[in-house]
Amino acid sequence: MPAVGFFLAAGLFFPVLGNGATVLVEPGTDTLRLAIAQATPGDTLLLQPGRYGSAVVDKTLILEGPPEAIIDAQGKGSAITINALQVVLRGVTLTGSGTTEPDLDSGILVLKGGDEARIENNRVTGNLYGIAIQGPQRVVVRDNKISNRNDLWLNDRGNGINIWNSSQSVFEGNQVDGGRDGLYIHTAHGNIIRGNRFTNLRFAVHYMYANDNEVTDNISIDNGVGYALMYSEHLKIKRNISLNDRDHGMMFHSSHYSELDHNLIRGTKEKCSFIYTASKNSIHHNHFEGCDIGIHFTGGSENNAIFDNAFINNHTQVKYSGMVQYEWSRDHRGNYWSDNPAFDLDGDGIADVAYRPNTLMDRVIWSYPLAKLLLASPVMESLRLAQSRFPTLSPGGIQDSWPLMTPPPQPVHLPADLASKEKRS
Repeated sequence: MPAVGFFLAAGLFFPVLGNGATVLVEPGTDTLRLAIAQATPGDTLLLQPGRYGSAVVDKTLILEGPPEAIIDAQGKGSAITINALQVVLRGVTLTGSGTTEPDLDSGILVLKGGDEARIENNRVTGNLYGIAIQGPQRVVVRDNKISNRNDLWLNDRGNGINIWNSSQSVFEGNQVDGGRDGLYIHTAHGNIIRGNRFTNLRFAVHYMYANDNEVTDNISIDNGVGYALMYSEHLKIKRNISLNDRDHGMMFHSSHYSELDHNLIRGTKEKCSFIYTASKNSIHHNHFEGCDIGIHFTGGSENNAIFDNAFINNHTQVKYSGMVQYEWSRDHRGNYWSDNPAFDLDGDGIADVAYRPNTLMDRVIWSYPLAKLLLASPVMESLRLAQSRFPTLSPGGIQDSWPLMTPPPQPVHLPADLASKEKRS
C-alpha cells in the first residue's frame, strides 16, 4: 500500500484495544515486569507516578501513564522493549538506557515482532538512542519529546529516531533535541515523516537507501545538516524548513526520480542545497535565502527540472564548475534571482534576457583559489569584458533562459514561535 494510502487508513490496522481489564501498576523495580507477566492480551496497564525498572512487552497491551511515571533502565539495555503485535505505549517518561551501540540501547526499542505498535506522547530523555524501530511494520510514532545524551563524543551518540526495515509507518509531530541524528532511516520504504522538529543535531533527517517515502512539513533548526537525502528514489520532499543550519540545508546525493518542492531554506552558513550526482528530479517552488551558496551543483546531476525557485541574497547563487551546459527552466518559466539586474519591457513577468549565475571568472577562481589575488588585475578585467561581449565564451554552466522578475510566494510560513524569534533578532 502506498504511504499516503496507509496513513489515511492507519486506523484500520489497529482494532480497538482496552476491552480487557484495567490494571493499576504501582512504582517499583519489578512491578512493571510482574504486571506484564500476569496481564492478559488486551489489558491496559495504568502506571502511577514514580519510578519503574525496565521491561519487555511481549503481549498485546496498552501501557499508559503520566510523565511522572518514569521507566528507568538504570544504565543497562533499553527502558522498554516491544516485540508483540499492536502494543500501545503512551504518556510516560523513559530514561537511563545503556550505551551499547550494537544493541541499540534505547528509551524504546521496537523489534520485528512489534508490528502496528503505537508510540505516542512520551518523554524519552537521557538515553543512547531515543526510539529505535528495528523491523516492525505499520508503526506509528507520534508526538514524542526526545532528548538524547550529549555528554558522549558525537560519533558515540545515538539517533533520536532510528528506523530500519520498516514500511507503511508514520513518524509525525515528534520533537528531537540533541544526540547524533534526529531521524535516521535505512532500507525502509513507503513511510511518512511529517511535522517533526529537530534541533542541535549532526543531521536532522538522514536518509540511506530508503525509497518511496514522504518527508513533509518538518523543521530543522541549528543543525549541522538539515536534510541529508542519499541513495534513495521516488521521494516526496515537501514544505520542509531549514533555519540556520551549518553546512547544508538540504543535501541531495545520488538520489533520483524525486520531487523537492515548496521547501524553505534560510540562513545556512555554507550551502542552502547541495545536489551531487542526483538525476531525473523535479526541484521547484523552493526558497533559498541568505546562504553562502544557494545551490552547489555538481556534474553527473542530469535531467533535473529546476524552475520556479527563488534565490535571494545568497553570496553565491549557484556554484557549478563543470563544462556541461544546463538549462534551469521549464515551459518558459525559470527561477527568480535577486542579483539579476534585468528588464521586462513587455511586462510578461519574464526577464528579457537569459541569466547565467556563474561567469568564466567564477570558474577560474574555483579552480585556482589563488587567482583571487588577481581580481583587480588587467588580465581579470579582460576576462570580464570578453565574456560580457561574447557570452559564447562561457565553457559551460547554468543558464536560465526565462528568469522571473518577481519571486514566487514564500512556500511555507514559520510557526508563530519561530516567526517572533526571527522578528526579535
